[in-house]
Amino acid sequence: MIIKGQSLLKTMNEKERILYLRQTLHEHNYKYYVLNQPDISDQDFDFLMHELQDLEARHPELYDANSPTLRVGSDLNQNFTQVAHKYPMLSLANTYNEQDVADWYDSVRRGLDGEEFEVCCEMKYDGLSISLTYVDGKLVRGVTRGDGVHGDDVTANVRTIRCIPLVLKEGSGYPHEFEIRGEILMPWKVFERLNAEREAAEEPLFANPRNAASGTLKSQNSRLVASRQLDSYLYYLLGDTLPTDGHYENLQTAASWGFKISQGMKKVKTLQEIYDYINYWDTERKNLPVATDGIVLKVNSLRQQRSLGYTAKSPRWAIAYKFKAERACTRLNEVSYQVGRTGAVTPVANMDAVQLAGTVVKRATLNNEDFIRNFDLHIGDYVYVEKGGEIIPKIVGVDVDRRPIDAEPVKFIDKCPECGTPLVRYEGEAAHYCPNDTGCPPQIKGRIEHFIARRAMNIDSLGPETVDEYYRRGLVHNIADLYTIKVQDINGSGNRERSARKIVDGIAASRQVPFERVVFALGIRFVGETSARLLARHFKTMDALQNASMQELMEVEGVGEVIAKSVIAYFHNPVNQDIVERLRSYGLQMRLSEEQISGATDKLAGKSIVISGVFAKHSRDEYKALIEQNGGKNVGSISGKTSFILAGDNMGPSKLQKAEKLGIPLVNEEQFLEMIGGDAPAEPVLTTEPEPEAKPRVDSNGQLSLF
Repeated sequence: MIIKGQSLLKTMNEKERILYLRQTLHEHNYKYYVLNQPDISDQDFDFLMHELQDLEARHPELYDANSPTLRVGSDLNQNFTQVAHKYPMLSLANTYNEQDVADWYDSVRRGLDGEEFEVCCEMKYDGLSISLTYVDGKLVRGVTRGDGVHGDDVTANVRTIRCIPLVLKEGSGYPHEFEIRGEILMPWKVFERLNAEREAAEEPLFANPRNAASGTLKSQNSRLVASRQLDSYLYYLLGDTLPTDGHYENLQTAASWGFKISQGMKKVKTLQEIYDYINYWDTERKNLPVATDGIVLKVNSLRQQRSLGYTAKSPRWAIAYKFKAERACTRLNEVSYQVGRTGAVTPVANMDAVQLAGTVVKRATLNNEDFIRNFDLHIGDYVYVEKGGEIIPKIVGVDVDRRPIDAEPVKFIDKCPECGTPLVRYEGEAAHYCPNDTGCPPQIKGRIEHFIARRAMNIDSLGPETVDEYYRRGLVHNIADLYTIKVQDINGSGNRERSARKIVDGIAASRQVPFERVVFALGIRFVGETSARLLARHFKTMDALQNASMQELMEVEGVGEVIAKSVIAYFHNPVNQDIVERLRSYGLQMRLSEEQISGATDKLAGKSIVISGVFAKHSRDEYKALIEQNGGKNVGSISGKTSFILAGDNMGPSKLQKAEKLGIPLVNEEQFLEMIGGDAPAEPVLTTEPEPEAKPRVDSNGQLSLF
């Protein structure tokens, strides 16, 4: 690697070298992720990064939260603090037709008494709104929109997003303090990869990149956020001392500071120019790397914005034109069937390829037999396929008039397409299942993939591709076989000994995974993560669970007849009995820990509890575990059935208001710990009056916040 000024670098001490490397890596990061114009190789970048990591390890006194080395995030849980927005984040008025745009344009002209004005046209990105605060050129806070008045402080997660500058370019003229707002997005290619991984693991798919981005940014694990490769575009500048009176000009200036701004921004004057911009991007947006759902129109002059003001809900000087959901008509050629881990059989429509929302669509799920029957689908039908806000293609209608005379109705299969076993449909279920769970190849491989998943045995050294390879090679036929794999089995005569060792060590480490996750990992049909935990904590040992009767199983809260029958069927199968016994012999946890057993009580039995806010003594996850350990039930939303709310600091105002309306008691951290401790339980206290909701404010320049 060649670095300019090599002689100068030799004279640097380690502190100077650290500062130099940080600045250099920030610059390269900007060129790569914002400009898309890298000028060094990935290898050289990694070389500099590793050098900086080594130097920072030797000099902990020089810690900097904005160092490039901290972009990877942390796997430590974090509880988000709710903070008040300095400038409330308001919504925009939406429209789907050009007449409304014309009406808005005329209202602006009237509001300005005929004064000439410019309109800034820009893309409306379909992601999660974010507000970033910088002081002296350094990122100090990232906050979600929340309810517009308060949002979640997600600074630690924002720092992992590569295109968001941690430190601005020196000498670029940025104000002492300002706020810039924009959208956090998941690029299409990342979204598609993530959904492919989730599909392989039979996890629920994200409906669209917006949901995926939102779920990612709200993750309690910033290392996970870093791995998701989120993107961001910034589109609104706020502060007491902005560069110019023009919104467009301010953003161009922000770009020179190091920000990635909205693509394709354009200033126009006439209504026809606005229409031309809308029509152009209605087509061209399909080629963008991220999701968009419309166009935002803003009066460019901040002075004129102040003059126009705002209504109770939105500014008068801006409007969002949203694109209509895209629909295409194509021919249904055949229906194929996929078998999942649980044996569920999913019909899939195979169609003539059609361009839809930027991608070529040839397949769409048909969900189940009832879906097929409701649409009266025939082979050869011309079907309407739509994406709209949901990126997963779905059939939304049939052009019956174009149906061929000889078209045959789609008939749901009655035998498994993989193993030929007759299908069954359980009472209350919409799906058909293959009951051959121990002999059907997709189920076997799917069950192994489920077993190694993060929320199950967490064997992260393995993946679906590896499982498929080992199954084809005959190394594994069921989950128990994993514990017999040796380094030599994987490596053979090859050069994969290091990776093979990592896999074997990862499998060995899973022996320490708690019992409740072992129950979940078995992959018993209809037994999810929650029901597995309930079963484990009720029966306490695998032996007790294996021998439980129908009545005993149904005594467990949340376990109904369907789950109970499935548990009994699983443990009565000789193949599964053998697998469980082998897992026991390999040292997996087959009972609750002594700590869990001794600490279990029924002090919260029958109580449904909502957790909200930030806590000092324990994390939210720890409190959830304590609730379950004491016989209570964690619920995610407030309803009339909620017993009380475990309320920490910065509880959201909307939850507070709902609790007051329903008369739900609040219990603080100290009171809760007393309730489950040895002392007499504290009485829940009724909610106090919530603080009055902050009203939208105008800053010293008369600016009102957006989005």
